[in-house]
Amino acid sequence: MRATAIIEAPSVLGLRPSGVQDLPAALLSAGLADHPGTVHAGRVEPPAYDPRRDPDTQVLNPAGIARYSVRLADAVGAVLDDGRFPVVLGGDCTILLGNLLALRRRGRHGLLFLDGHTDFYQPSAEPTGEAASMELALATGRGPRLLTDLEGRGPLLRDEDVVAFGFRDSAESREAGMQPLPPRLHEIDLDAVRAAGAATAARTAISRLTHDESAGYWVHLDVDVLDDAVMPAVDYRLPGGLTWSELESVLRTALADERAAGLDVTIFNPRLDPDGTIAARLTACLRRGLAARTGSGHTP
Repeated sequence: MRATAIIEAPSVLGLRPSGVQDLPAALLSAGLADHPGTVHAGRVEPPAYDPRRDPDTQVLNPAGIARYSVRLADAVGAVLDDGRFPVVLGGDCTILLGNLLALRRRGRHGLLFLDGHTDFYQPSAEPTGEAASMELALATGRGPRLLTDLEGRGPLLRDEDVVAFGFRDSAESREAGMQPLPPRLHEIDLDAVRAAGAATAARTAISRLTHDESAGYWVHLDVDVLDDAVMPAVDYRLPGGLTWSELESVLRTALADERAAGLDVTIFNPRLDPDGTIAARLTACLRRGLAARTGSGHTP
């Protein structure tokens, strides 16, 4: 089983400098890397943040996000080439583009998208132009070409190679005018997760991502997939969500499969967790999920 390599990716180019950029430091301080064989594979610093909405794309920092995605893809690719399992600590959700670009350079892959929101906005419907509300749309080729055709390899994902899992924003996104999810993109919303049970729903998701033409799949975790009652340290809060035990079950199921190619963690805002208790709980959940990669039943 491949050893874990942690990459810090503290970009908030798709959001704002609200504190999410401190996620890597908070989780590392809470002990995420404290396991034999885990290595620190560097930190990819983002370019300067520009608060002005780009007049051509109507997106914040589109050129910066595009440049950053290429640099992050290089860092993730180096980890993959070294035979290690990348764990990328954001930052906002636009770091997903760099992670997927690293995989796209290597063939066809899928995505398990764990997020309280579907992040499928088009620029005209996103009130402030935050690409962190658009990254799934961008990754599947919908949006400004600057961000949908990175290195001429777009789209990074085919619709049918995505499972949106655990989301609960359907009413909110319809009211805001977000474009609908395409029919070939697989949906398992929060109600469906609850109806099936978290582990069963996760197994269903993985079965859809591991067909013969796929070289594996990435796992994207926006921590607002968790219940707002246990994860209030996010910038866009929404009632409901997964419990800690449900998320751990999903992560263990997804990461135990040898075709899992990597994991990213986004949106946790340590400034909204002044005593560090949520960071500690999140770190424990992640470590238990990652423990499944070794076949161990114990937290590493």
